[in-house]
Amino acid sequence: MKALKASVFLPLVAVLFVSLAATACDTSAAADIAPPSVRDLAVVAPESVGMSSERLERLDAGMQQLIDDGALAGITTMIARHGKIAHFEAHGLMDIEAGRAMEKDTIFPIASMTKPVSGVAILMLVEEGKVRLSDPVSRFIPEFHATQVAIARPSAGDDEPDIYMVPADREITVRDLLTHTSGLVSGGAGSREASRIAPRGSNDTLATYTAALGDAPLDFQPGTDWAYSGLAGIDTVARIVEVASGLTFDEFLRQRIFEPLGMLDTGFNVPPERAARVVTLYGRTPTGLERREVPAWVDTETLFSGGGGLWSTAGDYVKFAQMLVNRGELGAARLLGSKTVELMASNHVGDLYAVAGRTGGGMGKGFGLTVDVVLDAVTAQDNRSTGSFGWSGAFGTTFWVDWQEEMTAILMVQTPGGPLRADFQNAVRQSVID
Repeated sequence: MKALKASVFLPLVAVLFVSLAATACDTSAAADIAPPSVRDLAVVAPESVGMSSERLERLDAGMQQLIDDGALAGITTMIARHGKIAHFEAHGLMDIEAGRAMEKDTIFPIASMTKPVSGVAILMLVEEGKVRLSDPVSRFIPEFHATQVAIARPSAGDDEPDIYMVPADREITVRDLLTHTSGLVSGGAGSREASRIAPRGSNDTLATYTAALGDAPLDFQPGTDWAYSGLAGIDTVARIVEVASGLTFDEFLRQRIFEPLGMLDTGFNVPPERAARVVTLYGRTPTGLERREVPAWVDTETLFSGGGGLWSTAGDYVKFAQMLVNRGELGAARLLGSKTVELMASNHVGDLYAVAGRTGGGMGKGFGLTVDVVLDAVTAQDNRSTGSFGWSGAFGTTFWVDWQEEMTAILMVQTPGGPLRADFQNAVRQSVID
């Protein structure tokens, strides 16, 4: 893990969170629940915001049971409703070998929960007229002009099929990238060639990596399918932010999002003085949890990945999520207009996401601009309300925004897989009592 440039974690401007200001809660109780980094969000008794303390104990018990069963090392959970924190708990261990307890201010690699942050960044530039969702990517990265599409030839046996190239019917657009309908390194026929043409190195920058991606073939004709582009697609969005704003992506996020929201512990790398707060990653094996190293696509100090590079805490990320609950503002800071956030949280892909298969969302779901959207909770068999939106990360983290309930929930964990996310969603839903 590399140390972050000092510019990314400069002392931040104090932010007055008017909508999350003083409440009738006991200040000593607030201090017991929230570390300093989140004390600018009001902490209240769950019942004051229509949630049940008794039912939230079920959430805690369920999370602790997963730890006791050896499925997880540790976990941090947070729920904010009506602009106030109703639940914030840490369970288990952040490092098994050292026996270090999980803390509320533990720093996690949030992987693809970076994507909605990137989505907000590009939408800020859309509002300023510097970028259009309909713009071809080549407007900002010329190498994306005249992109080709890889087609697999029929083959027998288990050998990888040969591919041939055809011209793309049209150029890929900013909207295609944000909705994962671009076909850029999304697991199809072109991805194998892309890994050869544009290998992603930890010493790359967004400028060098995305320029190489422009020569890579697409997996399908733009806009005709939904397939998840784990890094390349939103990394390309991050490069567009750089070109359109004149700032490096890390600086844009720091100046335009993290400082205004008071996200003190969020950045692309963690400075040495905060390294002790970083969680250890684990994977499940038949014999128990096994320590995992931070992967190279995260452990870089030069490639500021819009697709998956941020580190954050529950206390920081809830500020970003609450901004979305509030349709673009938090206290004195307004990042987006309300209609732009509604556009972000709308389905842009018809039924492409619903029928996309293994990486798609299933019936009753759609996909917005970097977030999945629950179109019908009953059809989707989803524990979130209809209209909810959010996204998850490769190491197990997740969040969503629920406008019906004026609520957001954050799950921070260091072990992916299993039914944890759905169980967490169910535990949050059953705790609402008004």
